[in-house]
This record gives sequence, structure tokens and C-alpha cells, in this order.
Amino acid sequence: MADIVSPEVRSRMMAGIRSKDTKPEMVLRRGLHRLGFRYRLHDRKLPGKPDLVFPKYNAAIFVNGCFWHGHDCPLFKWPKTREAFWRAKIEANRQRDDAALAELTGSDWRVLTVWECAFKGSARIGTLAAISSTARWLRSDRKVAEVRGGNGDDGTAGLA
Repeated sequence: MADIVSPEVRSRMMAGIRSKDTKPEMVLRRGLHRLGFRYRLHDRKLPGKPDLVFPKYNAAIFVNGCFWHGHDCPLFKWPKTREAFWRAKIEANRQRDDAALAELTGSDWRVLTVWECAFKGSARIGTLAAISSTARWLRSDRKVAEVRGGNGDDGTAGLA
């Protein structure tokens, strides 16, 4: 299937997509700050440059877009054009995610991944639930977890 916009328009659209300060990240940051959590942003000293770092809790949080990280949720669909390019790109992102997770946990950091689908889409759990799940994880002693959307029937909604 051919793209519905010109290559120039598509290039401009893709260039406008942020890797930092995304809407889900900003919503989570504001909510956690309101609850009294203090953090550092995008710490270059840590593997994967986590979006939020909580030294007091020895915790790092990644806020991932479902498309860019190939999440298994309703928001992710494989593109129909340039399939080989997108498969290679998304698979490389997944491998980097896995490597950063392994390095962080190997250094006794706790790691949480908050997925975009927790905030939007048909399976969203909602802003308040995502923030409270994240706060609950920060106060816990769990090493690795994720906050994601889901229908709740299979236990995948919220903190998993």
C-alpha cells in the first residue's frame, strides 16, 4: 500500500516526533512530582538514559512509546510500507531496551517501564491509575515491572 502523503511531508512529520518530554512522560512527571517524588531527568550516566531517575529509591523509569518499542498492545501495528526498514529499526530499539535493562538491574537499579498504552487507546488504564501504579512501585521493593494498558481480564492492566 502506498503512503498517503508525499515523502517530504512524511519526513517533516517524523522529524517532529520527540524522544524526550513526550506527552505521556510529562503527564507522569507532573503527577509524581505532585505526590512528592523528586527525580532527575534523562541521566546520561546510566545505561539507556532513563527518562526519570529516582536516586533515593535506586529506581529508573522508562516511558516508552508503543510503536517505537514494538509493544504487544493495540497501539502497535507493523507498518505496511518499508517493512524491512521498520522491522530492523524496531528490533534494534528492543535490543537496546533489553541491554539497558540488563545493565541497570546488574548494577542493582530497579527498573520500571511505563507504556504509552497506559495513557491512551482503547485499553488505557487512565492517567490517575498509571501514576498511582508508578508511585506504588516506587515505594515497593520490586526490581522490575511495567505499567501498561489492558482490559484487566488477564491481569495485564496497570502494574505488571
